[in-house]
Amino acid sequence: MSTYAEIRAKIAELEQRAKEVRSSELVVAKAQIAEIMKTYGLTLNDLGGSAKSKSAKVRQPVPAKYRNAETGETWTGRGRAPLWLAGKNKDDFLIK
Repeated sequence: MSTYAEIRAKIAELEQRAKEVRSSELVVAKAQIAEIMKTYGLTLNDLGGSAKSKSAKVRQPVPAKYRNAETGETWTGRGRAPLWLAGKNKDDFLIK
């Protein structure tokens, strides 16, 4: 029966061998990819993997829907209601 230390040593050895095999397989895979790209005249942009190609949508701020006439504080109506609106009718504070 193996001891815990022996099993951990085997795991470490297998992990090291897995890293070595993976790196050698990556070399072959990269060479295959480069050959295919060369054959078909492809670039990285053709593959669509460039992070720069994605356009991020710019979010516009939500306009305020409610205003506290006393303090001038506003609330968009989204998220948790402010304390100045607690227990009061929201319609009385609507921005018209």
